[in-house]
Amino acid sequence: MSQELTPDTTIGQRLPLVDSWEKVSGRGVYIEDMRFPNMLHARMVRASVAHGLVRRVDLGTARRVPGFVAALVPGERGTDIHFGVLPISEDETALSAPRVLYQGDIVAAVACEDELAARDAALAVRVEYEERAPVLRPKDALQETSDPLHARSVGGTNIHKTVDQAFGDVERAFAEAHAQAGGEFRFHGVNHAFTEPIGCIAVPEPDGRMTLYSATQVPHYVHLALAKVLEMPLHRIRVVKPLVGGGFGGKSDPFPHEMVAALLARKTGRPVKVIFDREEVFLNNHGRHPTAYRLQVAADREGRLTGLDAHALIDGGAWASFGVVTTYYNGVLSQGPYRLPAFRYGGRRVYTNKPPSGAMRGHGAVNARFALETSLDELAEQLGTDPFDLRAQNALPPNTVTLNHLRITSNGFLECLERVRSASEWDRKFRRLPYGRGIGLGCGFYISGSALPIHRTRTPQSTVHVKIDVDGGVTIHSMAADIGQGSDTMLAQCVAEAIGVRMLRCRVLAKDTDTAPLDLGSYSSRVTFMAGNAALRAGEVIRRKLTHACARLTGRRAEDFVPGGDETYVHRDEPSIRVRYDDALAEALADNGALIAKGVYRAPKLGGGHKGSGAGLSPTYSYQAFVAELEVDAETGFVKVEKVWAAHDVGKALNVTAVEGQIEGSIHMGLGQALSEEMRYGGGQLLNGSLLDYKIPTPLEMPEVEVHIVESNDPEGPLGAKECGEGALAPILPAVANAIYDAVGVRLREVPMTPERVLAALEDRSRRERRAGVAAGKSA
Repeated sequence: MSQELTPDTTIGQRLPLVDSWEKVSGRGVYIEDMRFPNMLHARMVRASVAHGLVRRVDLGTARRVPGFVAALVPGERGTDIHFGVLPISEDETALSAPRVLYQGDIVAAVACEDELAARDAALAVRVEYEERAPVLRPKDALQETSDPLHARSVGGTNIHKTVDQAFGDVERAFAEAHAQAGGEFRFHGVNHAFTEPIGCIAVPEPDGRMTLYSATQVPHYVHLALAKVLEMPLHRIRVVKPLVGGGFGGKSDPFPHEMVAALLARKTGRPVKVIFDREEVFLNNHGRHPTAYRLQVAADREGRLTGLDAHALIDGGAWASFGVVTTYYNGVLSQGPYRLPAFRYGGRRVYTNKPPSGAMRGHGAVNARFALETSLDELAEQLGTDPFDLRAQNALPPNTVTLNHLRITSNGFLECLERVRSASEWDRKFRRLPYGRGIGLGCGFYISGSALPIHRTRTPQSTVHVKIDVDGGVTIHSMAADIGQGSDTMLAQCVAEAIGVRMLRCRVLAKDTDTAPLDLGSYSSRVTFMAGNAALRAGEVIRRKLTHACARLTGRRAEDFVPGGDETYVHRDEPSIRVRYDDALAEALADNGALIAKGVYRAPKLGGGHKGSGAGLSPTYSYQAFVAELEVDAETGFVKVEKVWAAHDVGKALNVTAVEGQIEGSIHMGLGQALSEEMRYGGGQLLNGSLLDYKIPTPLEMPEVEVHIVESNDPEGPLGAKECGEGALAPILPAVANAIYDAVGVRLREVPMTPERVLAALEDRSRRERRAGVAAGKSA
């Protein structure tokens, strides 16, 4: 909701994050920094085979390691209770037994007096397996089998989830099309590569309660999973989120190691700490799904899009995780930002004997967006039109509904296109740069939080509590998880704006399930929109109490008082009548004893009546248009991205510094997937599970980025804001691919577009040109 800003506003300014000082000074507390008296260190015992049955776990040698205290083995209480982030597909357990599903799966765990002892003891555990043939290729997982990896898979296969949707007359759209483009695309798996490894500490309390400190994006979902595995009521379990060193979706599930830590803490009566090394982070994975994607898009003679036909085969690895959502998102989010009169999508997510895939920044949209955006460029070439013009011609207008019932409200897509077209000097450069240099466009469309929560309850999706101290300090309680994106700062801004006080008065406590009200966590780009709205509403309740105090002090009506700057409330019709915040507070406290308020957010009821209609629904959507300029070395295949122009419709930039940081960070991460990052396997074994072998971009690869913030002022967003944390990743991949085509004339359909793949594409084109030349010579 857009509204008039107060004179003391911080909205739209450049602000440091509220936790910046403690981080840069080294005073911030992360899981690795935490110690408890008598604390044990745990280490996972991981499967050495990709698929097999556990026949025996031998602890004999491990027990003799100095410092060994306890072990958790298959069959112990709680180890076989299923949990998961989605209630409809809970298939994970604390220990994977009797069947292990990938090399690195957790078979057992040990707890020792120190980390070195734990490492030695874990290596000393002997596990005997009955090996079984692993399912490694997604297409093999489609076949019927008498022994599926999961009992709840589809129809005697290793298919986890199927989605089939069709709207409009797709067959006719393609039969009557003037032009169509597309093809088969391949996307390799990608890891989040966050700076802070995964970790947690479980602390058994003297009264029998359990406290878990975890670097998680979703304290609420961890809370629910712990209650199930420990078979304890929620009020007997406390989850605390310390500072988190990045997540990007990779810490948005409840994980087996959290359950293991709690089970070991209960067994030993001592605190238990788990910190993964980097290889374990890769084995835990839950990153971007490897995907085979087939897409065709059609247009009529005038350049109007007439149909889209997409099919995805998605490699989910060993576990379900967010996979149901992923399967839907690979199709439904292709409905924006363009009008499509006919659409068909078939998605299959399969189980394989590899580390699990899950949610990653831009969840479900990145691979599909690459296929669509590169195909649109191919279509524009066939039609003889400019890629910008094709997209602008087919852009969804504001205040409309897509074919699959996604409600479109604010929409700054056309402005995004205009801004980057002008700034990049597109019309001067496109198809006019020398060979080896190119410029390309990629666009995007993403949710601002899911309108349907994972757990279908009547509970609000976000609740914020605000309390005013006697001296005027404002304390904000929320369970929205700040993982570095700046949501605590956003909450402080929204509450300060609503009350009419300086932001420095505000303190955010957003980490403890014992004291903070329910919030679903940090995923799906939901926090600003949902928690921000809840914060505003809580602040508005406080402000009404203060303006009623002003009315009592002045004999005027409460509704006539508005923030007047310098922490005062002023009468809108009689500006000489002013009440200081401190005086209004003193009066309000005299009447109420304490100023406490809550604000909640529930998404509006959205969607159609078709199966899967809840997928992709959001209160609003963000829009992006990116242009990349680059150079391709035709001798080596090396691609150097030199500059990116990025326009993002964020609704309203609450904190310009944070918005720019999200966009720049998304581009950096997207360039990794575009050009270098992939998880490589050999016979089920992960081959590059380290930051030495897994090639993330360094600062040397980061291009100059020119950010263009577009503000469409969403009518339902907090102060007009909507997402900017995930949607900015997807457009950079097709922008790079389209620029490579402009530079050297080859279209790449396998990601990442490594130097080897660029060279192979150039060599393939040369072979085809040579064959064409020979054929032309013979015919002559």
